[in-house]
Amino acid sequence: MTGFAFQISDQVAKSLPVKGAISGGAGMVWVHLTTTAEHAQNWLRGEAGLPDYIVDPLTAQETRPRCDAFDEGAFVNLRGRTEEELDPSDMLASVRIWAEKGRVISVTRKHLLAIDAVKREVESGRVRDPGDIITAFAGAITADLDPVVADLGDSLDDCEQQLDAARAFALRRSVTQVRVEAINYRRFLNPQRAALEKLAALPGDWLGADDRAHLAAAADRAARMAEEVEAIRERASLIHETLTDLRAEQLDQRGLIISIAAMVFLPLTFITGLYGMNVKGLWLADAPWAFDAIVGLCVVIAVAVTGWFVARHWLR
Repeated sequence: MTGFAFQISDQVAKSLPVKGAISGGAGMVWVHLTTTAEHAQNWLRGEAGLPDYIVDPLTAQETRPRCDAFDEGAFVNLRGRTEEELDPSDMLASVRIWAEKGRVISVTRKHLLAIDAVKREVESGRVRDPGDIITAFAGAITADLDPVVADLGDSLDDCEQQLDAARAFALRRSVTQVRVEAINYRRFLNPQRAALEKLAALPGDWLGADDRAHLAAAADRAARMAEEVEAIRERASLIHETLTDLRAEQLDQRGLIISIAAMVFLPLTFITGLYGMNVKGLWLADAPWAFDAIVGLCVVIAVAVTGWFVARHWLR
């Protein structure tokens, strides 16, 4: 188990070791744990004194964004980006937060990029209460996700500008990748918006009016991103269908060219096959100029058939 702790008093943050941070004295305490070990549960139950119904969601392996009020505090689970390797179907790591008046305990299994931003907020003296910590988490996570979602939209714009049957295979791979990422982000952005809205409406004096306003703003931003990824998903589906149509049109065109070539050579094949029979009675069979005549006839027929297709605009 690794982590850090801060004691905040009069907007001054003091770094503390995790052990003994809870009983460190006056002021607000923020303890953050990065762990996958079972002994984190012992610390949460023992030194932190949390009941099982709080410890279990703080250390659960599978989590979704949510917010639940317990007694005088609240449990909040949010999802944000991480640089560590994740399952392709689960592209966001979670941070589980227990907040009550005077202390905040956060737990992660992967290092969130938002953690560094929250630490800077604390160290700069802009954090005064538990509401500020959660607000900092919500703001940092949404601010970090916003450009990523915007980049997905830009990637889709580039694909739309390059729509062409010749690039269908490469574009389909790009569009599929964008669509998969949009679906993965959408899974968490909608419940995250609901969790932030619920948190902003919770009763309790540990959440100030400014905290509720900032949480509502973060919820609005999450809602906007959720709407954007939904639009990206729908646009990706339309582009994928367009690429499929372009590919089918390309295959139809190639099939048409092959059919035209077959139609040009069909009468020629009949004539050459007929004169390839080793029987008596074939026209001009004994004439010395018969070969030149038959070749000339084949050329005339090929030109005539090709000209007919050209006149009918089949070769466009």
